Amino acid sequence: MTTVSDNAPGEASERIGARAVLRRIHLTTAIRLCGATAILAWALATPGFLSRLSIFSMLTSISFVGCVAIGMTFITLSGNIMSLALGATVSAASVVFMTSLGTGVVFAAVIALVFAGALTAIQGALVGFFRANPILVSIAALACILGFADVFTGGQRVYPGGEGFALLRSRPLGIPVETLIFLAAAVIGQLILSTTRLGREVVMTGSNRRASETAGLNTPAAVTWAYAIAGVATALAGILLSARYGSGDMDIGTGYEYRAIAAVLVGGNAIAGGAGSVWRSCVGVTVLAAIEMTVRLRGFSEEWQYFFTGLVVLGVVMLQASGGRR
Repeated sequence: MTTVSDNAPGEASERIGARAVLRRIHLTTAIRLCGATAILAWALATPGFLSRLSIFSMLTSISFVGCVAIGMTFITLSGNIMSLALGATVSAASVVFMTSLGTGVVFAAVIALVFAGALTAIQGALVGFFRANPILVSIAALACILGFADVFTGGQRVYPGGEGFALLRSRPLGIPVETLIFLAAAVIGQLILSTTRLGREVVMTGSNRRASETAGLNTPAAVTWAYAIAGVATALAGILLSARYGSGDMDIGTGYEYRAIAAVLVGGNAIAGGAGSVWRSCVGVTVLAAIEMTVRLRGFSEEWQYFFTGLVVLGVVMLQASGGRR
């Protein structure tokens, strides 16, 4: 009896703490639902939002940003916040793809995918094996990519060295091919996360790296693979963008890294890593695309589009911060 009475205060305190955490989670979920409902209502009330032109424009935007967001998801879930070099990787992949088109569109795409995967894998190895700061590594990588590309291209656009990329501009069954490629990439990315050992190791590393290492996981390899996958997904955006505009350009991916991390956060992925999914990032991309289209249709300038997007991201960050308090 004495043991029960001694433990009772501690058990009661734990129950109260658990209830407080659940209330905070429910409140955060309710706020998210209310915000999503408000954005949806605002969008549907906008004239022209459901027009064919607007829908196709959003699908295209979602596809390009979405591919980068899939890659950013792996980096974020591994516990490394974000990479500021993914926008430059998009541009570099577009240049490599256009330069290699003389070998055929399929081989050129493979070259671009391998190039971008290796480029980001090197960054992942520095972060994973040498414990380098991921933000500083991405800043250094950004400078290296831009510097080397400027020497390689002379600051000029790169036009196709061959033909065959018209397929990447097609619309099978009336659906833009970039949308189909993005959806396929999203499915593959989610399958990697949820059904493979690598995916589980990436998430576990982001959740608690020290505990993962104690459990015998090869966390440096997991981080390196997360970055490599991010590079391959990002290269898809570079290939699709270069096919759409008919040239490779080191400015073509400008800003995509910021839009991608915004989508990852708006989708509800934990900025500290270890919790989230590719599906959440897809939701985030869709929400941001809807906001951008709504703001554009209502006649606001591009600066206001950034402002509204920034407000949404700031709100999500504040929700995560409040939800993480104990």
